[in-house]
Amino acid sequence: MAILSDRDIVESMMTGYIGISDYSERGLTPNGYDLRIAEISVRGDPEVKREGTVTIPPRTMFYVSTVERVRMANDICAQLWLRTTWIRRGIIGAFGKIDAGFEGTLTLGAYNATDDPVEIPIGERFCQMVLETLNSETIKAYSERSGNYQGQTGITLEPLRKD
Repeated sequence: MAILSDRDIVESMMTGYIGISDYSERGLTPNGYDLRIAEISVRGDPEVKREGTVTIPPRTMFYVSTVERVRMANDICAQLWLRTTWIRRGIIGAFGKIDAGFEGTLTLGAYNATDDPVEIPIGERFCQMVLETLNSETIKAYSERSGNYQGQTGITLEPLRKD
C-alpha cells in the first residue's frame, strides 16, 4: 500500500483514474486533498445550513457534507483526517474510510467537545483525504458490496440502499 502524493493525485485526476469534482488547488496538500464544507446539520436543528457561518453549540453532534464529489478507482481507497485547525478548537471527528469504487459526496460526523460554541464557515476546509493504493484491484468494489451510500449527495444519515 502506498499513499498518493500531490503529483499522483493531479495526474490521476487528469487521466480520469480518480475524480474530485469542484477541485480547488488550495485543497491540494503534499500527501492528500482537503475537502470543504457544503452544508452542516446540527443535531436537534431540523434546518440544514448551506451558507454563512454555522454556530455549533457546546457538547453537540453535527454532520458535514462535502463540496467535493469523489470517485475512487477499484484499487484506491482513502483515509479521512480532521484538519488540526478544528481539533485545536475542540472539534472531534468520527470518520470512516472511503472504500475502493465509492462515488459521491461524503457525510462526516463531528462533535463540539468544548463548553463554548464553535463557529464553522460553509466552504471552509474541514478534513484531509489521504488516498492510498491497494496491493491489487478489489474483486468487488463498494458499489457491488453494500453500496449503501453510493452516489449520495448532501448530508445522508440513512442508507440509500438496503441490503
